[in-house]
Amino acid sequence: MEERHTLVVLVDNLPGVLARVVGLFSGRGYNIESLTVSSISDKDNISRINIVTSGTPMIIAQIKAQLARLVPVHEVHDLTAEGPSVEKELALIKLVAEGVSRRESLRIADIFKAKVADTTSKSFVFQLEGSQGKLNAFIALMSDLGQIEVARSGVVAISRGATLSLSE
Repeated sequence: MEERHTLVVLVDNLPGVLARVVGLFSGRGYNIESLTVSSISDKDNISRINIVTSGTPMIIAQIKAQLARLVPVHEVHDLTAEGPSVEKELALIKLVAEGVSRRESLRIADIFKAKVADTTSKSFVFQLEGSQGKLNAFIALMSDLGQIEVARSGVVAISRGATLSLSE
């Protein structure tokens, strides 16, 4: 049975490292549902890659083992397996609508606590952060009101509690 897992991979911040990580997935036919990367330490030149993927427990174990063997990888954490974590995603949703649909979109945005990031006489751009489920629900409701365009950041995640990912 396939399970969704959020993996955190701490790597050297060097050219080509992301290509190696993505190549590992594509070369073996594994799917990446979400991917975010950012530098987390200028002093240590370390980047954090958040990857959301799905697979059987055996496939997830293979992915983690293969990631850990890549030369620029320092640590691999499976936040799904290691315990409670916080996951968020940011989305910008542009809605092109007129009349009643514009008013309804503002009402829905208020319920979801979405912010109006931009507006014109024929469109709104809403900014919303939260779980993938929350964003998907908001996008579905907005798509019923008019034409939409969506830009999503991908999942960022971190474990809860006092344990830190990066060993010193």
